[in-house]
Amino acid sequence: MKITVVGAGSWGTTLAGLLASKGMSTSLWVREEELSAIIRKTGENQWFLPGVTLPDALTATSSLQEALEGAGCILMAVPCQFLRRVLGQMREYLPLNPVIVCCSKGIEIESLHPMSEVIRQELAHLQPSFAVLSGPSFAREVSQQLPTAVTLGCEDRELGGRLQEALSTEYFRVYLSQDYRGVELGGALKNVMAIATGISDGLEFGTDARAALITRGLAEMSRLGVALGARPQTFMGLSGMGDLVLTCTGDLSRNRQVGLRIGQGESLDSIVQSMQAVAEGVKTTQAVHELGRKNRVELPITDQVYGMLYANKDPRSAVRELMTRALKEE
Repeated sequence: MKITVVGAGSWGTTLAGLLASKGMSTSLWVREEELSAIIRKTGENQWFLPGVTLPDALTATSSLQEALEGAGCILMAVPCQFLRRVLGQMREYLPLNPVIVCCSKGIEIESLHPMSEVIRQELAHLQPSFAVLSGPSFAREVSQQLPTAVTLGCEDRELGGRLQEALSTEYFRVYLSQDYRGVELGGALKNVMAIATGISDGLEFGTDARAALITRGLAEMSRLGVALGARPQTFMGLSGMGDLVLTCTGDLSRNRQVGLRIGQGESLDSIVQSMQAVAEGVKTTQAVHELGRKNRVELPITDQVYGMLYANKDPRSAVRELMTRALKEE
């Protein structure tokens, strides 16, 4: 079976390399023709995953038609706010009932939809089957074949089993869950909490504060997730707690780095302009803030992060407001 990975950022490139190294026919769609040529010439994604040699069997192309031709499964690894646009470009090249695996973590700002809904809407006439891949996984570490465990959310257990087998290796272990909504929401919501803990660390508030933010952040994620149709226990697994802990503590986390720099006094505009790769949590914070308001779900950490990112709120004032809220039972 041919697998196509759409999106040549660090994560898409890593997944394409993983699949090609298993001997699977793998194509990587690269938006930029210049980068596509670099990958073909050097066997390396020098823009987003420098220093990692990709398998010779991996095919890189900037042509969607070429990339998707004959594909039995498509992994979507483009930034969330561009997913709808890319799906629209793909439609004419897709067969009926395509298998789509979403590997992007976020919520669309304009619609407030998770990625599964965006896929369902854009490809409705093709009746796609879809799954969601999420969990604690830095692209750099997976590309170095360091042990990693993630979750595949797929409502269809039979399809999920086939995808689980296709994606798993001796260093990349894939667990299966039928709660795809919980899996995708965990991957999106934890990015907001990673910004929050980064801000706290940037302010040098210590490890006690970090632990509190992670723990209460998990409760906040679960509260909103259940309101949106997810199972609460999913947030205790790899795609919830696991990804939350990694993203809030690991220095490879782009969202944590955004928070650190905010806490150290840098403006959001200067941070975003200096970053080559996308920190999904910056946009996701807007969407989650609005989802909480729309669904009447209390999201105190998200609300304060939103204030710091988009309303020029002083980080110390935000923390003080969190700490002096009305006392309650846990």
